[in-house]
Amino acid sequence: MDDKELYQQKKQAQLDQWKAELDKLKAEAAEASADRKMKLNKEVEHLEGKVEEGKAKLAEIEDASEDAWASIKEGMDSAWDSMKHAFSDAASKFKK
Repeated sequence: MDDKELYQQKKQAQLDQWKAELDKLKAEAAEASADRKMKLNKEVEHLEGKVEEGKAKLAEIEDASEDAWASIKEGMDSAWDSMKHAFSDAASKFKK
């Protein structure tokens, strides 16, 4: 297995973990009071956008040639950092 495939597998596993976390947050938002539900649903929508962004980045790497994927990797790492922070921030808001 080459570096590109390993990288994709690692990022896919992280994305799958975030999807599972998002499902838990959706369930929690559904159980919240009306005011809190509105706030939490905004967070859920934001995270759904981040997950879609992650899927798009993975597809971009999958479609990239062996030579080009390394240059795409930098943008991917930046997007992943953004998603990591978004999920961390959302998790803290759900705990309040």
